[in-house]
Amino acid sequence: MSPAGTDGAGTGVPASGARGRFVAYARLAKFEFVLDYYLSMLVLWTALAGSVRFAGDTWTTLLLFLLGEIGVISAVMALDDVNGIKDGSDRANYLGTGGTPLRPLERKPLLTGALTVPQATRFGYLSLLWGTVFWTASAFAAPERPLWALVVTGLVLFAGFQYSWGLKLSYRGLGEVLIMGCPLVIVVAPYGFVTGHLPAIVLVQAVLFGLWQILVSCYSNTKDISGDAAVGRSTVAVHTSARGNLVFIGALSAVDLLLTVGASAVGWAPWWFFAALLPEMALRLRQFTSFSRNGDALLARRRGVVAFRTGVAGIVLANLIHFAS
Repeated sequence: MSPAGTDGAGTGVPASGARGRFVAYARLAKFEFVLDYYLSMLVLWTALAGSVRFAGDTWTTLLLFLLGEIGVISAVMALDDVNGIKDGSDRANYLGTGGTPLRPLERKPLLTGALTVPQATRFGYLSLLWGTVFWTASAFAAPERPLWALVVTGLVLFAGFQYSWGLKLSYRGLGEVLIMGCPLVIVVAPYGFVTGHLPAIVLVQAVLFGLWQILVSCYSNTKDISGDAAVGRSTVAVHTSARGNLVFIGALSAVDLLLTVGASAVGWAPWWFFAALLPEMALRLRQFTSFSRNGDALLARRRGVVAFRTGVAGIVLANLIHFAS
């Protein structure tokens, strides 16, 4: 592990050529893994009434918000990697004591030496600027600008990139809040910019969207306990026992199932809404029960990704049926 305060960057071959640099920066932004975040647009777009869904100002607002979202998320991922190199946590979590890769190293271009710390830092700040410009443009182009949508967008813009940078909120026990809250906001905020209000069914779907993200990340945190503890990152997995962490993950999984069924039961969603999410619920149960037996956090993480995508497909199907008129 590199000592805190050093760059600790890899000594491999730097990325060269336009294609090589593009791939390296895409990997820095974790584009392969954060594509799921951009499904927020599909969720909220299908939740719009038919007449609103195809309006010109709707498309303009959502396109600008999506472009800004790409910038903001890229900034979060890039600056997280810079911090991970500087404090040594990425080496601890991706390389064994003998230097043997524990995970595919190409995911970390700073570890492989494809990019330098100054390049990654510059990319992070430019991405944040990109996100700020396009989210501001989205708000100005929006047919509606409710105060709550402006506030939550501003909160994500301010706090998101400080997950590991600046205030280092994940080192202060707020990592799980950000991992769930930011995906939630990128559903409700653009919906508010288009419609000016927030119905219960959209809020439920946004909460599920965020909850499904934390039900991927909490398994990553379980795998990363030793590396995170060594650098002071404050996660539930670091601060609790193995059983306490299992209880925490089990509680989140239970909330997922209860909210899905409960939304139908109390009228926040159509009575049949839960049926569209039965495949997701089955996958969630499998994810948790399997992890509780074998403790394989990375397998559970992969299953969480599948459950997330299955759940989004269920929500989109439900929306297309419910908002068909």
